Amino acid sequence: MKNLQLAAFFNALGVSVYVAIVVLIMQNAERIFGKVDNLLGPVTLLMLFVVSAAITGALVLGKPVLYYLDNKKAEAVKLFLYTVGWLFVLVVAALMIQAFA
Repeated sequence: MKNLQLAAFFNALGVSVYVAIVVLIMQNAERIFGKVDNLLGPVTLLMLFVVSAAITGALVLGKPVLYYLDNKKAEAVKLFLYTVGWLFVLVVAALMIQAFA
């Protein structure tokens, strides 16, 4: 049980770090890449969205799906729920930091 909670925490932390990196890039995109006045900007943004969905989906659902396919259904559900729980805790912490900053 403790290992599942720790794995879930690291999955949620991985999602949080990935999201923070993407936000940093997006906030500084014009400074990094220059002004984009053609079709490439929106296409790149949508591709980033798809890649982000794949990466965060893998972090949240990857191991639970493997557990489920390995007939460890209880562990799969627990790991998924723990990960979502940790994500909720991290979101609340971010909101609290934002509110009091």
